[in-house]
Amino acid sequence: MIANQKQESTEPGKNLSKVIKINEGKIQSHLDQMVRSTVEKTLNDLLDAEADQLCHARRYEHTEDRTDQRAGHYKRTLHTKAGPVQLKVPKLRKATFETAIIERYRRRESSVEEALIEMYLAGVSVRRVEDITEALWGTRVSVGTVSELNKKVYVRI
Repeated sequence: MIANQKQESTEPGKNLSKVIKINEGKIQSHLDQMVRSTVEKTLNDLLDAEADQLCHARRYEHTEDRTDQRAGHYKRTLHTKAGPVQLKVPKLRKATFETAIIERYRRRESSVEEALIEMYLAGVSVRRVEDITEALWGTRVSVGTVSELNKKVYVRI
């Protein structure tokens, strides 16, 4: 019996069907999606918590301390290092919801803007920056946006 086992394991190609093949592209894609969805959920949870704090009550909670009520939300895309995420920004009935997490009208995380500026300062053409952003984050940053960011940098210099 032992002789048979040795014979099976020494034959070339006999045990190849038992080898596990790893598709690195699929794993990376799955990890990217998990990171993006985690970032999205975390940011949306933070926005909800901030709205709860401003209202002095959680959603659907009736208390005497409540100062405002929810009035739904609006969707907004934020470009992060993890890729674009959909935010559900709460709306309030009496007050304007201003979050401390994300600046009003900001469409990109500051690290994304810094990366765009660094590419340009490193000598990468504006058109090439547009192509690189699509490859990295799945969305194109327009030539005009890159130019506007660079104008802000030149003003500081």
